[in-house]
Amino acid sequence: MVLFVLSLIAGMLDLLWPLAIKHILDGILPSALPIDQKTRALAIWGAGILAILIVKQAFDSTRAFRMAVLNVKVIFRLRQALFEALLKLGLSQLSELKAGGIISRLSNDVDAVSGLIQMALVSPGVAFIRVILTVGVLFYLSWQLALVALVAMPPLAVLSYLWLRTVRPIYRSTQQDRQEVDARVGETFGGIRVVRAFRRETREARDYAVGHHTVIRKFLRAQTREIALEGVWGILIPGASLMIVWYGGYLSLRGLVGVGDIFAFQIYAVLLLQPIWQIVSSISQTQKSLAAMQRVFEAMELPPDKPDAPDAADAPTAVESIRFEHVDFAYRDDAPVLVDFDLTVPGGVTVALVGPSGAGKTTVTDLVARFHDPTAGRIVINGMDLRQLRLGSYRRRLAIVPQEVFLFDGTIERNIAYGRRGATRAQVIDAARRANAHDFIDAMPDGYDTFVGERGFKLSGGQRQRLSIARALLADAPILILDEATSNLDSESERLIQRSLTELFRGRTTFVIAHRLSTVVHADLIVVLEAGRIVERGTHAELMTLGGLYHAMVHRQRLELAEPLAGEAR
Repeated sequence: MVLFVLSLIAGMLDLLWPLAIKHILDGILPSALPIDQKTRALAIWGAGILAILIVKQAFDSTRAFRMAVLNVKVIFRLRQALFEALLKLGLSQLSELKAGGIISRLSNDVDAVSGLIQMALVSPGVAFIRVILTVGVLFYLSWQLALVALVAMPPLAVLSYLWLRTVRPIYRSTQQDRQEVDARVGETFGGIRVVRAFRRETREARDYAVGHHTVIRKFLRAQTREIALEGVWGILIPGASLMIVWYGGYLSLRGLVGVGDIFAFQIYAVLLLQPIWQIVSSISQTQKSLAAMQRVFEAMELPPDKPDAPDAADAPTAVESIRFEHVDFAYRDDAPVLVDFDLTVPGGVTVALVGPSGAGKTTVTDLVARFHDPTAGRIVINGMDLRQLRLGSYRRRLAIVPQEVFLFDGTIERNIAYGRRGATRAQVIDAARRANAHDFIDAMPDGYDTFVGERGFKLSGGQRQRLSIARALLADAPILILDEATSNLDSESERLIQRSLTELFRGRTTFVIAHRLSTVVHADLIVVLEAGRIVERGTHAELMTLGGLYHAMVHRQRLELAEPLAGEAR
């Protein structure tokens, strides 16, 4: 409302000074007053006009600043709301959006929305009021000149609006193509090692050029339509001035209007055309903003991942049991990943999930973490369905060491402390010691203040894995998931942290996935999966006695380990 008032006051002041100039031209200069009185009158009126212009500019500047503040607040809140909405989406939805698409919406699309309030509401509203007031003044001065100035404007304004409506789909398509290009850039540099290993730099550069060329071509198509319309208005504005001078001169020769009227009409014609063009231009800018706004709100309107049920409860602090009751799961209807998975895990035990690749081991732990929900059946903790627990509360009971370690571009301390809010340096060091990471951290020049780089590229694979283990240790959660947690460790490092892991497992319900079967021999329960089904379960000794799939896997790994040793002996 304040913006409307400020704009309205500035617009009304804009209408006063042309009338003052008209008075100077038609009232003061032709009068029979002495020269000194005319000079004094000119000084007074000139000072008055200058004062009006200064006050008007002060209102305009105040309005512009308040508009800028409003835009910043709106963009901040929109970007924050979008970011929070994206954080709540499911993994499959985020995968479809792609990293490049997410960044494009958070940056390019939200930035394109900047100024939408001004372009879509404030500017057209104020411009419309100014048009009404200016037209009233024009008819007050001379209805004949007013008709000449206005005859072509209404139909041209309507045609301009209809013409610019065709631009929005082009801008929307351009934004979509730019998202695809941004996503491909992220993939290219995220997998730069693969790109270089297979000598695909030239192909990637060509694909980028082709994608960017498509964006440019569509953008120029939209720009061509806007430029064509601007050309029409560019001819109209001086043409209107020419018509006013020509027809005003004709009326002046007949004594119907004065020179001051013609001069004032020239100014008012500009003041009239400016808000009309502002309305047309705001429509053009609004098309761009609305195209971006649609993409932003499409993302915000996506359903959140696993919203809490109205009667959801907090997760229990201690785990008595986790029960899989005939669980089925499939990413696609025609491709089941888990079939009739039925298992009871007592609290505080270590469960090892083993089996060939694609057997469903990681899917089981993803279900435990509630990254997905079962397609059929259910998972209960202490007798409560996981879907009846508040997701945030339940996730606070989890710590995960993933197979593909992800480190943030920050210090070592920040990455370890990520799993526990408010962790002290002493707690971070203690977790690093238990993960056998303190020695290599302490040997670095900056110690725990060492920056690891994007995704931890400054560290070796084994170092990244140990930091990930330290992060899970510091979280101190009652449910622990380790997915190939020692896969990037050499034999010596693996041996050194086994004792720490064994100590960590005590009192916690732990799910371990490992292809190195030597790391799971001490598990309380080993579950063997094949094609999404449980085919064997028991301790290491029981399964070796059984002589089934687990026995065959252990035997095969022992042979694979023995072959290189035999080669070295020869």
